[in-house]
Amino acid sequence: MNEYTYPILFGIIAGTVLRVFMMRTDYRQYPTYLHGKIIHLSLGFIAAALGTIAIPSIMEKEFTAVTFLTLAASQFREVRNMERNTLAEMDSYELVPRGNTYIEGIAVAFESRNYLVIFTSFTVTLCYLAVNIWVALGAAVACFVLSSLLMSGSKLGDIVTIEQRELTFDGAGLYVDNIYIMNIGLPERQDEILRYGMGFILTPKSFNIRSTIANLGQRQAILHDVSVTLGVFRDSGTPALVPLIKRDLNDGRIGVFILPQEKDPGRAREVIANVPVLENAIQKPGKRSG
Repeated sequence: MNEYTYPILFGIIAGTVLRVFMMRTDYRQYPTYLHGKIIHLSLGFIAAALGTIAIPSIMEKEFTAVTFLTLAASQFREVRNMERNTLAEMDSYELVPRGNTYIEGIAVAFESRNYLVIFTSFTVTLCYLAVNIWVALGAAVACFVLSSLLMSGSKLGDIVTIEQRELTFDGAGLYVDNIYIMNIGLPERQDEILRYGMGFILTPKSFNIRSTIANLGQRQAILHDVSVTLGVFRDSGTPALVPLIKRDLNDGRIGVFILPQEKDPGRAREVIANVPVLENAIQKPGKRSG
């Protein structure tokens, strides 16, 4: 044991605990329990060790050791590729798939969280060696708060108003409010849709939001989250029972048609409000570059 032992242990523990804090298996059931978590927690431990060891290496003028951080960045980039490939394979077996935009957002999140672990371990170890353990504890708490804020992100309920609307048929045309959804010719299918289906209208709160909710990936994320949470009244080979979202071209509203197994309008509205706003879907056409 030497002067670096306790700072290194403290930094590794802080980084690993942060990765545990950021590891949440929610309604999307990803990462899977247990093996998926083991992979990500192991990578979090490695990231914490890399961030921690960088400080003693610099103090001992072993600058070549710091180059391992560059190697780590390339390896964690492979984490994004791994998540993307895994989720894309899983998506082909979903009754209501996530979509490529949602998958890319999840993959980026998993990569970025390893970098947050490196930053936390680096900062905590530096504070321990430069000042004392109490300042290091304060730095750890600050990093946890920062990570929590970065994890929260924006929700759909922040940018749109959500209202339930009745499903109606005009001949064979299915409508949510006045937004056309699709054509259903079979009377028995129309009866099933009216019995099990629900409709919602999402109205953007500003002009810029129109482009965001018009994004096909953002729309697919809404359908997937609702279907995972409330179930979906369909099976493979039943195209008439596919949940859909269509857009009103005049004012930018979108009509959401879902077929949940649990017909609970209040919970469906809550799920839609908590759908994450995908980073790749965010657009601000109202802003001009100078």
